Amino acid sequence: MLDATDLRILRQFQAAPDLPTADLADRAGVTPTTLGRRIDKMREAGVIRAVRAVINWPALGYTVEVSLRVTLDKTQPRAFDEFLAAAREVPEVIEAQTFLGQVDARLSVIARDMPHYQQVYRDRLLTLPHIADIEALMHVARVKFDETLPL
Repeated sequence: MLDATDLRILRQFQAAPDLPTADLADRAGVTPTTLGRRIDKMREAGVIRAVRAVINWPALGYTVEVSLRVTLDKTQPRAFDEFLAAAREVPEVIEAQTFLGQVDARLSVIARDMPHYQQVYRDRLLTLPHIADIEALMHVARVKFDETLPL
């Protein structure tokens, strides 16, 4: 269970994960040794999974983002497993989720432009196994993107 100090550390760590240890400890109101020990404990417990860079895709030329809602042919016993394994192999698929309900999966796909998306869609996505139906939703604007938790 996390205590108030752990939550304070996590708030500061979320806000500025690239700060030097001494600065992060100062912001969290703990010593650098305490900070390191508690962050190590939270990593071991799986509370902190990773520290990563968030890349601005448009800055690298990826200007198209599409969400695909996929319904699978569930008469096949391994439909989910085989579909997801194949989807993981498509580099332009940056996220895959599964659901209970009418839609079985959602894929987030990025592409440089519409011709690139059409190529990926035709050559890689429509060939994924066990697709019964697929609906494309073109992203127009990212209104909110925030992975921080309200700690």
